[in-house]
Amino acid sequence: MKRILLFGKVGQVGWELRRTLAPMCQLTCVDYPEVDFTAPDSVRRQIAAAAPEIIINAAAYTAVDKAESELALATQINADAPGVMAEEARQRGALLVHYSTDYVFDGTKTTPYVEEDPANPLGAYARTKHAGDEAIRRSGCDHLIFRLCWVYGARGANFMLTMQRLAREREKLRVVADQVGCPSWSRMIAETTALALRQVRSPADARAVSGTYHLCSTGQTSWHGFAQAIIDLMPADSRKCREVEAISSADYPTPTKRPAYSVMSTAKLERVFGLRLPDWQTSLRQVVES
Repeated sequence: MKRILLFGKVGQVGWELRRTLAPMCQLTCVDYPEVDFTAPDSVRRQIAAAAPEIIINAAAYTAVDKAESELALATQINADAPGVMAEEARQRGALLVHYSTDYVFDGTKTTPYVEEDPANPLGAYARTKHAGDEAIRRSGCDHLIFRLCWVYGARGANFMLTMQRLAREREKLRVVADQVGCPSWSRMIAETTALALRQVRSPADARAVSGTYHLCSTGQTSWHGFAQAIIDLMPADSRKCREVEAISSADYPTPTKRPAYSVMSTAKLERVFGLRLPDWQTSLRQVVES
């Protein structure tokens, strides 16, 4: 069984990775305060202690708007720490799995983004995530960078849980309808990661598949469409909300501009690994049922 070190065990994806990877590897899981992602030596000590064959980084600074005023902290966690992990992975001959974001794109396309499309991040959060991706690529380590989109799940802080809470409290919700993406269940992300790793049996395999992949649900919707679907799946007697009004991004200003279109093609993931996530509606129903 391979030795895997997981950074970020308490996040949405990290928590699901813990349960998914546990039967297939010798798994070490850490998070803050066991490791200080702002201190390179702390990250290195964890890697040295675990001596992993695979390092998975599911840790990130994800407060998109707050990153504008906490740029230094976001940079340390999203850019510098992955760079340290990549250096250690290269020196040890380990594979680094890292999660990136659809927000590295500016949203000006009208067809799904492919991995080769140029990044043009719009805000501080997206810029720090892109910097982390670039640091990994420059390191020369074998890596799998998985770009995610609109992550949600049954635990943590996410859009689905927020909409369910608000629907129990309010008769009417107003949700942005001019931003389009691919809602992706954290459990599907974790299970797809595990299935991909099962195919990496040797250093030669790792080198052959090393690169960036889009890992998200198929299909697309707006935040408004996602919210409506979430509320429609709630029992009528459990919600107060009776209307979800579609509004524009201009009606809901935020410190950070979001891409208007961040739908991503997963054709490369399917071609290389033979893996394809279900459409977002199917996954949403499964989350609610579970």
